[in-house]
Amino acid sequence: MKSKTLKKDKVNIITLGCSKNMVDSEVLSGQLLANEIDVVHESGKKDHNIVIVNTCGFIEKAKEESINTILDQVQLKQKGKLDKVYVTGCLSHRYRDDLEKEIPEVDAWFGTMELPLILKKFEADYKSELLGERLLATPQHYAYLKISEGCNRTCSFCAIPLMRGGHVSKSIEEVVKEAEGLVKRGVKEIMLIAQELTYYGLDLYKKRMLADLLKHLSDVKGLEWIRLHYAYPSKFPLEILDVMRERENICNYLDMPLQHAANNMLKAMKRQITREEMEDLIGAIRQRVPGICIRTTLIAGFPGETLDDIDEMKLFLQKERFDRVGIFTYSHEEGTSAHDLVDDIPQEEKDRRAQEVMEVQQEISLEKNQEKVGKTFKVIIDKKEAGRYLGRTEFDSVEVDNEVVVHSTEKLNPGDFVQVKITKAYDYDIEGEVC
Repeated sequence: MKSKTLKKDKVNIITLGCSKNMVDSEVLSGQLLANEIDVVHESGKKDHNIVIVNTCGFIEKAKEESINTILDQVQLKQKGKLDKVYVTGCLSHRYRDDLEKEIPEVDAWFGTMELPLILKKFEADYKSELLGERLLATPQHYAYLKISEGCNRTCSFCAIPLMRGGHVSKSIEEVVKEAEGLVKRGVKEIMLIAQELTYYGLDLYKKRMLADLLKHLSDVKGLEWIRLHYAYPSKFPLEILDVMRERENICNYLDMPLQHAANNMLKAMKRQITREEMEDLIGAIRQRVPGICIRTTLIAGFPGETLDDIDEMKLFLQKERFDRVGIFTYSHEEGTSAHDLVDDIPQEEKDRRAQEVMEVQQEISLEKNQEKVGKTFKVIIDKKEAGRYLGRTEFDSVEVDNEVVVHSTEKLNPGDFVQVKITKAYDYDIEGEVC
């Protein structure tokens, strides 16, 4: 036992779920490191003795993945390969009491806002002066920047407010300082994230302040790309589009989850917007920022959804021709108002409907990519893989969007920006040569 206590702890953090969880893990890593505790993120070396699993509890599949990951780590602990297993994040926050009974081998469970309590397990102090200082789990050239926490919306399908609480904005000064720190460390692209980006500032400044925040961020020297994720369509602040159009380092890209196109579904989902209003908004966005890339997310299989509703969704895609689309199948979540409804569509049918919708989008995506052939785009290089470079245009975010296969006679490094002439188009990717 004495030799074990002399051995210095090494912590491995495993992150599941969304980019907001990723940022939480990075902040936790930074705090541990500042307290002189060795920490890695999703290390495969197996030279650590403590694991912290940062869980996701958003939908059923995510919950299953989180639980399976916890059980895998518990098994390693039982085999003597780990000393401690801690669990944090959304799943832990939401189901802590049940999970403590089901998996007693876990040493401690923490909620989404309990970072100081995690640190206490390591006899470490929360260092408030570490504003934005975190151990990046992303490649050095890009990072996620969380501008607020929580959400005040009451969408009937969403359990996020149960796990993350109400909307709390960071101050403009805090966000800018964090961005400046990231740029000093080599970050060239920042993806702004929040549960609802466009609500930013209402709690602190009594008005929507995303446009003002963008102006300040775009003035940060060395910050080449700023990307906007998770904008809510209802009461959308159109003034952010004027800033986007005026500032070269704000990508002409908007991630705006719409969830559905049929009015009866939008009403049941409590989205506070109609299809007609969404169409007007999309038109206004494209008018203010010509050539903007709009990404959206949809849900298939919400209680009461009919095949006519799915047809309406497909017609909506064909009319609006979004650049990027993702689709989830509905997950029946306790504590949400939709849980009172009958989950009346079998999972197999939900999957079939989602696939049907994506087949429509696949054609649109191919056509839009074919339009890029012969044109030249600014591309950021992300990595080299199988002897070729992979990058993205300003119209593509990390992991969820298209990639550009880049051919170059000269060596390129991650984070390099190059001009690429597109020579080939595929359903979801394009290919080109450095010019």
